[in-house]
Amino acid sequence: MKHNIKITRVQHSRLSEVDFDNIPFGRVFSDHMFVADYHDGQWHNPRIEPFERFTMHPATMALHYGQAIFEGMKASKSKDGEPLLFRPELHSRRLNLSAERMCMPHFPEDLFLEALHALVGLDQAWIPPQAGSALYIRPYMFANDEFIGVKPSQNYKFIIFTGPVGPYYPKPVSLIAEQTYVRAINGGTGEAKAAGNYGGSLLPAKIAQEKGYDQVMWLDGHEFKYIQEVGTMNIFFVLGDTVVTPATDGAILKGITRNSILTILKDKGYKVEERPLAIDEIVEAHQNGQLKEAFGAGTAAVVAHIAKIAYNGKDMDLPPVEDRHVGDMVKAEINGLRACTIEDTRGWVIPVKSVEEVNEAVS
Repeated sequence: MKHNIKITRVQHSRLSEVDFDNIPFGRVFSDHMFVADYHDGQWHNPRIEPFERFTMHPATMALHYGQAIFEGMKASKSKDGEPLLFRPELHSRRLNLSAERMCMPHFPEDLFLEALHALVGLDQAWIPPQAGSALYIRPYMFANDEFIGVKPSQNYKFIIFTGPVGPYYPKPVSLIAEQTYVRAINGGTGEAKAAGNYGGSLLPAKIAQEKGYDQVMWLDGHEFKYIQEVGTMNIFFVLGDTVVTPATDGAILKGITRNSILTILKDKGYKVEERPLAIDEIVEAHQNGQLKEAFGAGTAAVVAHIAKIAYNGKDMDLPPVEDRHVGDMVKAEINGLRACTIEDTRGWVIPVKSVEEVNEAVS
């Protein structure tokens, strides 16, 4: 099914105001946004319009009961200047898994992809050309009922906006294993990209930063024994000749960058394990000289090297970044795919259709 997306263009682009060599992450936004409204059991009025503020009723249910989900994606350009998306269909599917967990309606995958192509095609000049930079894409949905009562909303708004970004973590990060607060438990909302998950992470992160660390390493909520994630990313360890990442057990987000890294490693013949990973195993590996690397993996950073991990009052320093190989390899592979400097044999990189092509497909 194809959808007619009404497009209203800005009269004056703000692109000339942007210094692409100095982009603060998450504070610069492109000219247009996609919007659709859900009521009477269906999505209505899909449209692209100028990026602008919108008004909200004081009783908007998302503000009171937390029915809000989002995705994070990136668009890049090939070495020839062609705009590209990276595995967009997986983001559409994960958005709907989040919606299901938060008792929200599915958003049609075909409309999601059409909207992405039309919006990024329209604002493709906002994709930074610098290495390590990209056009960040934020699809999100929130409950829009004007009602105070704990029940699922009957009205929702779905929006996609974009903005150019530079590197997220330009330097290796330091972590402290969190032993008081938890990110998620089995049966909770950890697998969903729900807004409340991130709100609940802010205090532990603040405390970690006050202690001199960049972020927290989350442990399980039952025993504070098993590693879950790092900050807002999945986490990988290189233990001897094996790459290990915690298994997604219901409390860990099924990251698309995580999935991509696992596929790349397996294709290249690395020994890979997805399993419960106890913090004590990391301590022992560090003591035995077998902790070769640790890195976070997510859309914003792709790979963020970890410089040290604090646990029980002691810092575990990891080998210098220049002595590591796995994290840099997978980051270079993903960035190379996004720039088309590495052949895409898996069909992950999707050229962006122009607005005209999207409209022609609809008609």
